[in-house]
Amino acid sequence: MSDGTPLLEVSGLTKHFPVRRGALGWSVGLVRAVDSISFSIDPGTTLGLVGESGCGKTMTALSLMRLVPPPGRIVGGHVRLEGRDLLRLPEREMRGVRGAGLAMIFQEPMTSLNPVFTVGYQIAEAIRLHRRVGRRAAWARAVQLLDEVGIPEPERRARDYPHRLSGGMRQRVMIAIAISCEPRVLIADEPTTALDVTIQADILDLLRTLRERHGMAVVLITHDLGVVAEQADEVAIMYAGRIVEHAAVLDIFERPLHPYTQALLRSMPGLGGERRARL
Repeated sequence: MSDGTPLLEVSGLTKHFPVRRGALGWSVGLVRAVDSISFSIDPGTTLGLVGESGCGKTMTALSLMRLVPPPGRIVGGHVRLEGRDLLRLPEREMRGVRGAGLAMIFQEPMTSLNPVFTVGYQIAEAIRLHRRVGRRAAWARAVQLLDEVGIPEPERRARDYPHRLSGGMRQRVMIAIAISCEPRVLIADEPTTALDVTIQADILDLLRTLRERHGMAVVLITHDLGVVAEQADEVAIMYAGRIVEHAAVLDIFERPLHPYTQALLRSMPGLGGERRARL
């Protein structure tokens, strides 16, 4: 943004889950799934959110979208998109922000796509949810998006059901849905999970191209430190629901300050290993 204000600014974001303790559930405690998270991101940049499984990365993403699974609840903080605090919006207004302001690519496209509708229909419906366009125009745009994300024969593939597509193609469909309304911020939650190495590289290259083409900011959630090194401008390291270190990607790899970050980097094989570290 021209005045230097971050596109997305998160401050003190906190989400709790109540849990019952004891064999008979006689006492109630709290799990701090997201514990006073703060970060910001500028247009056209990528923030890598890294940490071990269960540390709160996906819960952070769902909190940004205000898609908190019950019984969890957001108990504090601010999420400002272009200065607008999303946590204070009525749900009706927030529905308009999802997809058009913030969009998310979920981990498992097979469970995120509806098996009883064609992929073209699902993209078109996402467009019609946020744009005042007819069915024919939305369908034409859906086909264009399939072409943009690199699916061959998009006119034919638009009429396919999700089970007829490969894992890589389904992930491309999810990306097409996510960018269909030109969001300002794209959240990619483990976008290469369960894909082979070649397809992973293609998907990551696609995300980088789309970011540059559309000027989006990207929050990239990943276990893969190699992906972070290649894709991110800044990195936030999460541990036990908190961000323990946040710095430029070069500083994280060359001058890590937090002991947990240092331990992650020591877990990376040397150049002879030819393998990326996975947490």
